[in-house]
Amino acid sequence: MPLTTYRTPVLPDWVDYNGHLRDAFYLLIFSYATDALMDHLGLDEQGRARTGHTLYTLECHLNYLAEVKLGSDVEVRTQLLAHDRKRLHIHHGLYLPGAESPLAESEQMLMNIDTTSGRSAAFDEQVALAVTALGEAHRQLPRPACVGRVIGLPA
Repeated sequence: MPLTTYRTPVLPDWVDYNGHLRDAFYLLIFSYATDALMDHLGLDEQGRARTGHTLYTLECHLNYLAEVKLGSDVEVRTQLLAHDRKRLHIHHGLYLPGAESPLAESEQMLMNIDTTSGRSAAFDEQVALAVTALGEAHRQLPRPACVGRVIGLPA
């Protein structure tokens, strides 16, 4: 199973004039899920202090698939699609708890950054072990539908 990284009710301040979750708040929810993924991998507050590393988002694709209304409880399920010594290719899916169909999907590329230099760096050994373990746990999961999509009009 993907890792459940974040749960929240849809708050009144997050909803637009149509009674739907505003575009920006999908990304906010996914951002909190990335924070939880960092915690899971050992890049929580203590891990960031110990290693001097953090994750930056290099690229993000967001697909809105279904309406999300005020008061809905939602959860993010995160899948590690691929990784190397500095980067994580991840997928976040937004779901109603227990549901099979996603409400939204976000594909992201994250880079490990040395906060002292502001440059990319290889993962710390402990973090690298956690990344490898999660990658192994997710290796056999099916590829989510929205991964690899591009935006464009037909020629």
